[in-house]
Amino acid sequence: MNKPEIRATVIAELKRIAPELEESELAPAKPLRDQVDLDSMDWLNFLVALHERLKVDIPESDYARLVTLDQTVDYLAAKLRL
Repeated sequence: MNKPEIRATVIAELKRIAPELEESELAPAKPLRDQVDLDSMDWLNFLVALHERLKVDIPESDYARLVTLDQTVDYLAAKLRL
């Protein structure tokens, strides 16, 4: 899986939780939770969905590293060893 595929997966999971999300309006360097207006439960569901879909362990201690779209994609790529 390459970075564009990871990005597409991340966006697909965001859209599953927040169907009103317009991908074209998503700024890659701004906090995702602010852009998509996710509460803490939605955010946790999003991270669990990424874990299940990509088979990547995301420990709670790493949650702070997953703030923006770019950070999330880079983190997942590193976990998948791309």
